[in-house]
Amino acid sequence: MNDATKRYWVGFSYVKGIGAVRFQTLLDYFGSAEAAWNAPADAWQATGLGQKTIDNFIQVRGQISLDLIWENILKHDIQVLTWEDEHYPRRLKEINQPPPVLYLRGAYLPQDEWCVALVGTRRMTPYGRMVTEDVVTALAANGVTVVSGLARGVDAAAHQAALNAGGRTLAVLGSGVDRIYPPEHRKMAEQIAAQGAVISDYPPGTPPEASNFPPRNRLISGLSLAVIVVEAGRKSGALITAQFAAEQGREVFAVPGNINAPHSAGPNNLIRDGATPLLSPGELLQALKLDQAPAQQAARQVFPAEAGEKRLLELLSSEPVHVDEIINRTGLPVEEVTATLTLMELKGLVRQVGGMNYVGVREIPEEYRT
Repeated sequence: MNDATKRYWVGFSYVKGIGAVRFQTLLDYFGSAEAAWNAPADAWQATGLGQKTIDNFIQVRGQISLDLIWENILKHDIQVLTWEDEHYPRRLKEINQPPPVLYLRGAYLPQDEWCVALVGTRRMTPYGRMVTEDVVTALAANGVTVVSGLARGVDAAAHQAALNAGGRTLAVLGSGVDRIYPPEHRKMAEQIAAQGAVISDYPPGTPPEASNFPPRNRLISGLSLAVIVVEAGRKSGALITAQFAAEQGREVFAVPGNINAPHSAGPNNLIRDGATPLLSPGELLQALKLDQAPAQQAARQVFPAEAGEKRLLELLSSEPVHVDEIINRTGLPVEEVTATLTLMELKGLVRQVGGMNYVGVREIPEEYRT
């Protein structure tokens, strides 16, 4: 998508009340964001959107200049990714109603598909810091990207540990990427942009309002393979992230703590309700098969996508399929199917779940699409 088209997507991100569902409605009705933006008010009446939403749009369209906004985006070296961009994070596309537009400072790379979120209290204890640093160091050593929210406490400790370990880290904001909060983390945000990315679905200039932070937690979990709650009170925002993770089918891990300590109430309750206790970094890596991440990344680079792999990926899903059924449904020779599945396991594209049954990735990566 070219810049001239993207600026219309950007324009809609400034209109309150137009999220993923309503934006898709506009695309379906008008055919493009540009056509929707330039359509007269009476044409909007036929879309089925409420009058309040239409009034908000008309007001915003009359108040902003897409050209000036785009100049500001270029001035601050901000990247804009939309649903239609091939580099839009694959895992985020899997969730219900992914944001139509993402703003980034830095770079989201293919290797960031292997990422884990660490979240927790702003009032971190020495124990919480130690666990955070140990886990993040292990993740970074295995080529796994660390995701968090740039907040004080556990978030900041996770980002800093990733930076110190030479790993990649993504910071998801509840404000525009040009409005860093808290302000004392501006220097850290610059370091993250150089060693990962600062990300938001809020347009540039958006202030860090309290109502923005719960929705951004949905992005933290959506980007990640799993969410780890280190320390959190009973009503911590970290628990919102864990809830989103569970709804999105992500793994939830929690660090057990003192049953009498308020900052351990959140993780302990999560464990009681079914979250996996995080007892060591090694167990985490094995549970998520993240100890294989470097080999999988290297394999995808060394061995390009092949027609046989694409055919098998289209067949496989989250439901286990036996190798004999794969052979029957593809009509391929036994030797070719088994060899292809072995290579795909090495790339992290499929997983054997016992009894020669296989499952595939949830969404076919761009390079494997026909």
